[in-house]
Amino acid sequence: MKEPDQLKRFLFTNNPIRGEHVSLDDSWREIVAQSNIKGNALTLLGHALTAATLLVETLKIEGSVSLQIRGTGAIHLLLAEATSSHTIRGIVRQSRELGEETNLQKIFESNKLVITIKNKTGPPHQGIVPLDGDSISDALQAYFNQSEQLPTRIWFACDETSATGFLLQKLPAEENDKDAWNRILHLAETTQKSELLELKVETLLHRLFHEETLEVFTPNPIKFSCTCSQQRTRDMLVSLGKTEIDSLIEEQNEVSITCEFCNANYTFDRVDLEQLFIGGDSLPLSKTQH
Repeated sequence: MKEPDQLKRFLFTNNPIRGEHVSLDDSWREIVAQSNIKGNALTLLGHALTAATLLVETLKIEGSVSLQIRGTGAIHLLLAEATSSHTIRGIVRQSRELGEETNLQKIFESNKLVITIKNKTGPPHQGIVPLDGDSISDALQAYFNQSEQLPTRIWFACDETSATGFLLQKLPAEENDKDAWNRILHLAETTQKSELLELKVETLLHRLFHEETLEVFTPNPIKFSCTCSQQRTRDMLVSLGKTEIDSLIEEQNEVSITCEFCNANYTFDRVDLEQLFIGGDSLPLSKTQH
């Protein structure tokens, strides 16, 4: 049985090829429970979260990678984020029933996937990828081919209890074995979704590449974590401006804000709102979890 919630890197010792395997289990089930999602929406979010987790490790940054799709389709929002601290969070929003359609552009009624890379050492970088194909992996192939210029392949598997991803990438180095990349890809293509969801990574790698020499590195644990906080919520309200806050005070005695990612609820009563522009950081604030 596979180890839950782990990201594990591996390297083909005799060839310039690296790989990553990630399994989201308890972390994924927590997101599913909070989102109450199923069907294609569940699959798309699982794939996107797995992809973001693989990307942040592949890019070797200190920060985060997010994948976002916004549109007017049956599924109108998907946002998945992973950090270099090995945390994930994500949401998906569906406005109406989804038929048998599998094409991403028709599902979202959008033609782009936005990838945002935030690095502690510089300004955020944003890339826009055509939303082509029937899966997140189809769209990401274009990202790697155009932006990274490194041949990369990704495989996903997802159900209600686990979201798993598997990445192979050809590195820019001299090749002694010219057929290695094609051979290893051919072997990887035989992977079954059930194997991704159920097998330990070492078992899977041995089954696929037992004739290759691999170095498997120490895994990193993955967990669900949300970046919402009292201070962020306060700052958001302050950004609305005093006029808007005064209007809220007149209309109602309190404001309740619920985080879409973790369902944490922040409640401001009339006194809290009045103190927003008085100054100081000791704003009384209540937080309840649902």
